[in-house]
Amino acid sequence: MGDQQLTDGECSGTKVLTMETVNPNVVKMEYAVRGPIVTRAAEIEKELAEGKAKPFETVVKANIGDCHATGQTPITFIRQVVALCTYPQLMQSPMFPEDAKQKAKRILAACNGYSVGSYSASPGIEVIQKDIAAYISRRDGQPCNYSNIFLCTGASEGIKTILKMLMTGKSGSEQAGIMIPVPQYPLYSATLTEYNAYPIHYYLDEEKGWSLEVSELNRALKDAKGKCIPRAICIINPGNPTGQVLSRDNIENIIRFAHKEGLVLLADEVYQHNIYAKGSEFLSFKKVLMEMGPPCSWIELASFMSASKGFMGECGFRGGYCEMVNFQDDVQKCLLKSISVKLCPPILGQIVMDVVTNPPQEGDPSYASFQEEKNTVLKLLAEKARLITDLFNSIEGISCNEVQGAMYAFPRIYLPDKAIIAARNMNQTPDFFYCSHLLEETGICTVPGSGFGQKEGTYHFRITILPPLEEIARVMELFRDFHLRFLNKYK
Repeated sequence: MGDQQLTDGECSGTKVLTMETVNPNVVKMEYAVRGPIVTRAAEIEKELAEGKAKPFETVVKANIGDCHATGQTPITFIRQVVALCTYPQLMQSPMFPEDAKQKAKRILAACNGYSVGSYSASPGIEVIQKDIAAYISRRDGQPCNYSNIFLCTGASEGIKTILKMLMTGKSGSEQAGIMIPVPQYPLYSATLTEYNAYPIHYYLDEEKGWSLEVSELNRALKDAKGKCIPRAICIINPGNPTGQVLSRDNIENIIRFAHKEGLVLLADEVYQHNIYAKGSEFLSFKKVLMEMGPPCSWIELASFMSASKGFMGECGFRGGYCEMVNFQDDVQKCLLKSISVKLCPPILGQIVMDVVTNPPQEGDPSYASFQEEKNTVLKLLAEKARLITDLFNSIEGISCNEVQGAMYAFPRIYLPDKAIIAARNMNQTPDFFYCSHLLEETGICTVPGSGFGQKEGTYHFRITILPPLEEIARVMELFRDFHLRFLNKYK
């Protein structure tokens, strides 16, 4: 009797987790970058593999900033160091340059048991923390204490870690309020939903190249009064999905606003290498903060960097870091306790982050090839940013601000009323309706603007600039033909 198994039917009424009992915040969470259109794209790929007829031969995944998935070649030196750390016997091979071997030996010497299979300290391997601190010091011309650095499983986990520290543990008007941009990378809206926090939406100004106006920040904060306890403001620079690069004046105004309102600054700076527009320049919030001096230089700042973007695009290694500036010592100890529960970030991701922040120097055997590969990637991205901006603006019913940085365009689509009505009759947002038709008719997978947030009555979509140059030209021709057909159909 004790060995008797219950059937599925007998068990079905005893489930603890159902859609009625599972955490409601998880149910409410949405992450458009991997939403239903992406799921449908995967189904279409399977249908193509099975030989089903489609009006296209392949699916173009333009929905996510996954560089290598769209054909970017990995940076050789990064992969050499990772390979050597993973399989130290390769140190005997003449295929690997001496500087790669020396870097691998230095990292392995800092690993327990001389192995990347061991745990590191929870904030990361100390020599890597020190290399990152040296990188930040060179970049900003300001000192950086390595003990303020913690490595993480991509920047996303670092952002979630800091957001978790900002929660009040209360609900209603006492829940934490976090200022986030609209449009914004949906990690922020999804995480605030998961943590039961209050999103304080501030709108970027599309008419002014997605600029961030302090008057809008004041409006957003005023509207949130009585609904939450404002704790922080998130800034994405360069912008995702909007591709703008903040000027120094803009950054200074944001810092003054954060100081005046007593907010923690969260600076998402993962695209700091991705600057394309003439006259645009990446300035870190830390650099500007420190150069402004007291009292603004005393505010708390957490900045984030990733191995997934830039010129490296090593998404799958899940490497990233956070620098904490001006946080109290006991708060940092509390954060260390929090991250220690996860033991440590991926060791290989930490190694990639080390190579990014401590690359070959002039005179090293790999310096010339590393610089050539890096510059080739960034030059091509700049060319594609200009091409996509120009092409979108040449098409009827589309407008697109200049892609100054990052990896995406966020064009606005002017949809006919009949299309908007057709979408609503199907209980879909008009931009979702548009992107669904785009996928089914061309194989181009994009993300509707509603997944990032947008002003009421405007419609957008996000598309990456990552596919190879010749592929982008082909994709844009497919897109143009589709778009004009769509407009004609719903006129």
